[in-house]
Amino acid sequence: MKKILIVDDHADIRKLLRMTMEFVAYEIFEAADGQAGLSMAEELQPDLVLLDVMMPGGIDGLEVCRRIKANPQLVGSKVILLTARGQSEDRAAGFAAGADEYLVKPFSLLQLIETINKLEESSS
Repeated sequence: MKKILIVDDHADIRKLLRMTMEFVAYEIFEAADGQAGLSMAEELQPDLVLLDVMMPGGIDGLEVCRRIKANPQLVGSKVILLTARGQSEDRAAGFAAGADEYLVKPFSLLQLIETINKLEESSS
């Protein structure tokens, strides 16, 4: 079974994402901040990381994304950034950090599922 790691500081968003992903037959893991998310990514080597950009603490989503993409053990992990920041420079920063996709909140759950399916098709 494929693994998804959800990294978001809002428990309600993690719950919504978890409920949505359970229909897609994934094993779901959650982290509430960037440092925990990075540690879990290194341990679990997930197929997909749904990653919030703006999180409290010492490490934001862009830095988590950079570190995931720089880690040879995580070469197969796809990252979708989920953020309220939708300006062109924000998107550019997300892709420069290595994101595979960038979704601006609020996004529809259908849009998220379509994005995940597109990533799966491109990697198979």
